[in-house]
Amino acid sequence: MARILVVDDEIGIRELLSEILYDEGHTVEIAENAAQARAARLRARPDLVLLDIWMPDTDGVSLLKEWASQGLLDMPVVMMSGHATVDTALEATRIGAVDFLEKPITMQKLLHTVASGLERTVVPAKVAAPPGRGAPVTASGPAGSSPVGTAGLAVAGDTVAQPEHDNSYLGSISLDLPLREARDEFERIYFEYHLARENYSMTRVSERTGLERTHLYRKLKQLGIDASARRRNSNQ
Repeated sequence: MARILVVDDEIGIRELLSEILYDEGHTVEIAENAAQARAARLRARPDLVLLDIWMPDTDGVSLLKEWASQGLLDMPVVMMSGHATVDTALEATRIGAVDFLEKPITMQKLLHTVASGLERTVVPAKVAAPPGRGAPVTASGPAGSSPVGTAGLAVAGDTVAQPEHDNSYLGSISLDLPLREARDEFERIYFEYHLARENYSMTRVSERTGLERTHLYRKLKQLGIDASARRRNSNQ
């Protein structure tokens, strides 16, 4: 499943969309304004963004332009609005939005649009490097340097040095698992790590992971993690 960023200044909309997407197995991060959306985008690239057009600080179209100018518009973005004009929707599409949702948003329309958006591949516009900043960096490293393959493997001619360990595992997670099972196993390990690190303080774990407490409780329940029992045992 996907990591989806929901950006909307209306708490009711955020909660509704989050509930629906969580029930579909997606990981959801929410932002109530452009500042929070910027911070979320810089922390990690979401698989898809649901972006409201009318927000109090910076409107969604301006934020879309900002991401595009910074080369950060490398994920599908679906714009949302209850009273946007056709011109606004067309402008957002021209900048790089992949679709538009008109409020009120029905569950069927949301899920269809999200599924379609996740199938889209978005290539960010290339931003020219400022002059005098050295040789450009490419997928093979800086110009004139020795090429480096994926995952830091040295490339000699056409031969790539392969690690001797079993590549079918990422830590204790088998990469042969179906995607959803592998994701759940990773999230279970991830949240158990942060719970133990923060001594089972839900407030600190919420801050550390970027999930609101209500969503954090729901995620832990979904993963079968009883944080209250773990906390009691740790205090004995």
